[in-house]
Amino acid sequence: MGGTLSRYSPFFFFLMIAAVFLILHNIHFLERFNSEPVSCLRPPQPRINNSSVINTSANLTSRTYLHTLPPELQSQKSCPHVGQQPTPEEAQEQRTLLDSIAWPGPPRLEVPVNQSSDPAHSYFVIQPPVNASGQATTWRVGGKLEVLVHMHDFLSRPKSYGGDFLLARIRSVQLGAGASGRVVDRQNGTYEVELPLLWAGAAQVEITLVHSSEGVGVLRRLRKEQSDRVYFKSLFRSGGLSETTQCDMCLPTGPGKAPLCDYTDPQTGEPWYCYKPKRLGCNRRVNHFKSGYKKNLLYPNESLLFTSSTIQIPVKAQGMDHITILPAENGQSLVGQDQSKFVPSGYYHQGSWRTLSGVPIKHFNNPAAVKQCLKGKLFYLFGDSTVRQWFEYLTAFVPEFSLRSQKNVGPFLAVDSANNILLTFHSHGPPIRFNTLQSSEIEYVANRIDALRGGRDTIVALSLWSHFSTFPVEVYIRRLRHVRRAVARLLDRAPGTLVVVRTANPQITDPNYSLYNSDWYSLQLDTVLRAMFRDVRGVVLLDAWDMTLAHPTQPRLLHPAKEIISNMVDIILSHACPVKQKG
Repeated sequence: MGGTLSRYSPFFFFLMIAAVFLILHNIHFLERFNSEPVSCLRPPQPRINNSSVINTSANLTSRTYLHTLPPELQSQKSCPHVGQQPTPEEAQEQRTLLDSIAWPGPPRLEVPVNQSSDPAHSYFVIQPPVNASGQATTWRVGGKLEVLVHMHDFLSRPKSYGGDFLLARIRSVQLGAGASGRVVDRQNGTYEVELPLLWAGAAQVEITLVHSSEGVGVLRRLRKEQSDRVYFKSLFRSGGLSETTQCDMCLPTGPGKAPLCDYTDPQTGEPWYCYKPKRLGCNRRVNHFKSGYKKNLLYPNESLLFTSSTIQIPVKAQGMDHITILPAENGQSLVGQDQSKFVPSGYYHQGSWRTLSGVPIKHFNNPAAVKQCLKGKLFYLFGDSTVRQWFEYLTAFVPEFSLRSQKNVGPFLAVDSANNILLTFHSHGPPIRFNTLQSSEIEYVANRIDALRGGRDTIVALSLWSHFSTFPVEVYIRRLRHVRRAVARLLDRAPGTLVVVRTANPQITDPNYSLYNSDWYSLQLDTVLRAMFRDVRGVVLLDAWDMTLAHPTQPRLLHPAKEIISNMVDIILSHACPVKQKG
């Protein structure tokens, strides 16, 4: 008998392993069904001492690779409706937009982590100034500063390919001055940086590695394979009965899944679904809210690319990192006139934003000036919390505004009856990561714009970007297309309406949050937004990217500091109440 059991022991062992696997699989299935954060079958991330990883190459062996997610672990979804189909012209525009944000990557899929970009071993060099004839000269206002960045890996070897995400600026804390720079990828491990010289005096160069090219590859994969890494839910209620279900733009369907409640917008065709409650109807939906973030998105080796020592780290200078700028010479072309030079939208000097083209900026430094400009005007703000900041700034700055608002979420309403001023804020439709938004207040920006009368007494400000960072770019393009159509209709029926579109802005994030709101995601959305609204006549693009990056003293934040917001509001008011030209 003992021999017989011994003979079949491998078979029983196999059955035991299979049973354990089946139990784990069912647990995972139930977690998915209940919409709780799950690990997508990835192993838990070990606790890693970042300093030892970065500084000890022995921890980064040649056998440690960056992997893509196996096909069998990718999310399988089936959506009955994914939005209105684009026309042939719109489809061509989408292809052009996607081509414009194509990002170079490593020459092969599997790259040893010790061969990824290391900011500690990389450096930049300020190039000596030369004139058009190649002769040595000096740095002067109206010229440009050229910098060459050399990227190295953790073994201190030069990189041979590009794809790193770098940000550059030039600043002077003493003068309250700052400007953004342009980075050009040479595709060989080096990067050219061009910085405009816009003030006389001292200036310091700053280069930041936001993500290595290998880290960008991980972000690209997450956007493609894990677009549901932010969880949304809705509460359904009838009398004393209530249920909560998972919601999203696209939900898994099939055996074992509840039917879907379809909340697709009838005007724009924007899709949104929730799983139907077991005991309540779809018409009993009460609210919408963010319920959390999916965790354990990275493999242990990938996590080495997202630490406090590898993302958003300054690259040091080899040699000096500062220069002295002399005043412009007579006859030297002004910035903006020489098309061969990179020209940002503006720069800071003495803490104030100065535009390099368009309407001159007037600074509204007291509440009386703001009220005089907005007198008799309707000011509508639509979008996310970055445009809500303008509402919060104005209502705090002008005490006469009386508030009728729900904290944080809105809709916000402020009035100044004496001056006949109306100020409102409404959030954009889902996906929106606010804590709780009443279902009755969920409306898409395009529809709200279509409901406006417009005219010279109307200001419309828009900001849609941050909440789309985890979704495919095609989703963002589709949403902006609906908004652009509505803006065009508004300007057709009321040409005097002022429409301001706020761009995205960079922000300092921790390693984990960068998987959801990385500056790389924001940059791609920002590029798409600018391209889609660049040629819409009558639209003002407010460059929040440059204004946040260039500020000489304030940190880069998702919600920029008050000093930056006040300058943004000055831009809007300067367009609403332009300075009268003499003569």
